Amino acid sequence: MSGMKNEPVPLTIADPEPRDFSKSHVLQPKAHRLIPGGAHTYAKGDDQFPEQAPGFIVRGKGCHAWDLDGNEFIEYGMGLRAVTLGHAFGPVVEAAYERMQLGTNFSRPAKIEVDLAEAMLELIDGAEMVKFAKNGSDVTTAAVKLARAYTGRDLIAICGDQPFFSIDDWFIGTTEMNAGIPQAISEMTLKFRYNDLDSLRILFDQHPGQIACVLLEAEAATAPTAGYLQQLKELCEQRGAVLVFDEMITGFRWHLGGAQKFHGVVPHLSTFGKAMGNGFAIAALMGKREIMRLGGLDHDQARVFLLSTTHGAETHALAASLETIRIYREQSVVEFLWRQGERLRTLVNQSIAENQLNGFFELIGRPCNLVYATRDREGNPSQAFRALFMQELIKRGVIAPSFVVSFSHDDPDIEKTAEAVFDAHVIYRKALDEGIENHLQGRAVKPVNRKYTT
Repeated sequence: MSGMKNEPVPLTIADPEPRDFSKSHVLQPKAHRLIPGGAHTYAKGDDQFPEQAPGFIVRGKGCHAWDLDGNEFIEYGMGLRAVTLGHAFGPVVEAAYERMQLGTNFSRPAKIEVDLAEAMLELIDGAEMVKFAKNGSDVTTAAVKLARAYTGRDLIAICGDQPFFSIDDWFIGTTEMNAGIPQAISEMTLKFRYNDLDSLRILFDQHPGQIACVLLEAEAATAPTAGYLQQLKELCEQRGAVLVFDEMITGFRWHLGGAQKFHGVVPHLSTFGKAMGNGFAIAALMGKREIMRLGGLDHDQARVFLLSTTHGAETHALAASLETIRIYREQSVVEFLWRQGERLRTLVNQSIAENQLNGFFELIGRPCNLVYATRDREGNPSQAFRALFMQELIKRGVIAPSFVVSFSHDDPDIEKTAEAVFDAHVIYRKALDEGIENHLQGRAVKPVNRKYTT
């Protein structure tokens, strides 16, 4: 990293009025007494946000959220990318409410299960059967189990450059948070590098006839190099492994048919969730009939306990998903996400340039799924500077663990966000010059996946 630049930058900005988080601060100790970590999702925990941050959200509308103390924010990320249309999005809520009044769960399948299955299979090229569940870990783990049953093999190869695939042992055992996972299970999952076909080929060579499936996101923060995904599929087929695309994030963002449609590569199995229900709990495992049928009744092989969840086909969540698909089709939602993300990226990059933060703050990813990287004076990744940036945005009415937009982020929201970013970047620049300890109020944020709490 090159040395610091000395050219003057604008450093005089209005200091926003302090926000009151007193009610949140009172409730947080109680939450930690009652709930391990104080939250039911690690990425929403207190350690992921600066100390001066809203502790609890009480309601949302569109891309705006209000906390326990009545503070209003423009929100990004929106339920870990699950709320892609917007909070309390009227047509989806109404569809779920109407279905809920007819009953949510019965002793036999509901017709709407067939309706949504048909709708999803129309969207996804090459998928011939589908099973629904409530979250992404359900369906990625089901994909792993199905691949093992189909191939008769035990080992799994996952992309080690991508952060998360499941809460289940086969994946968590490979992370820093592996307490409670038997070593023997952890050793059954291997890692390869994205955009490095040789790293996967080496695994196949080291474990001939043992790898059941190769699981990855078709694209995360880094775009695939030309031909990589197609060559990856060809390698899997040559070596007899099932190719699984995790489309939790890319599905309903890159393309309505997923990143597989965007890149023109059809996997053997794929998993969807998050945005497919606009926040309602719904996920899907989809794929080739010859593989999926092992979880059914029309074969004479050993049965696979694929997915059998009490709440996997709750009718209101299926109705929400059907309505979400209708809105996506009729209102060009994906195109809007790309357009608004590109608008925000242009404005943030202008602020980076004007505040001389090139090399210290960077936007990463596609416009529909922007994240950011923060670095210190030496150019090293910095959680302290991430906390500082989030702190300054929160002061100005923006919650942004990422810059992932929704269908509700209109032009005024984008412009207001850009103004907040510029002011936050001014403080960021001052912290680089003067020392972050003079600007960060409290401790740094921390990675979710870490060995110890400290």
